Amino acid sequence: MDSTSLEPSLYTVKAVFILDNDGNRLLSKYYDPELYPSMKEQKNFEKNVFNKTHKADNEIAFLEGMTIVYKSSIDLFFYVVGSAQENELMLMSVLNCLFDSLSQILRKNVERRCLLENMEGVFLVVDEIIDGGVILESDPQQVLQKINYRADDNPLSEQTVAQVLQSAKEQIKWSILK
Repeated sequence: MDSTSLEPSLYTVKAVFILDNDGNRLLSKYYDPELYPSMKEQKNFEKNVFNKTHKADNEIAFLEGMTIVYKSSIDLFFYVVGSAQENELMLMSVLNCLFDSLSQILRKNVERRCLLENMEGVFLVVDEIIDGGVILESDPQQVLQKINYRADDNPLSEQTVAQVLQSAKEQIKWSILK
């Protein structure tokens, strides 16, 4: 086996995607451009993963040389993909952080309709947890704090662009003053 493939890397996550209960893509982010370079290859991989996992009771699958951790909720399937050598616990911590953060944003109503209505918040959550395949955060409370989410505030979809920008400016100002 090639010794370079066993060296530790910060690039833990190869892909994250959310599918509906029919296997249709709602969100996907691939962090390794060489893994599945075309949209057709990505969708084919997602279809294979969905077919293998949608009726299973497991949390981990191995497919096409990838380690895949997943979770389902009502009519959604959440997937985090890593290399075959990747630590499943690390991938599972990313998955749990994603699910728990979205659960807070969607007010415990983690289903397709609510997810689609709050897509900008979903993308913010994913971007706060993973950047370019590197895990940045695994604590849902920290993720929610970073995106400046409060349960009693307006959801992001009800805020104007000016409100979001003002909120970001205040957050930056406070982080500089600390």
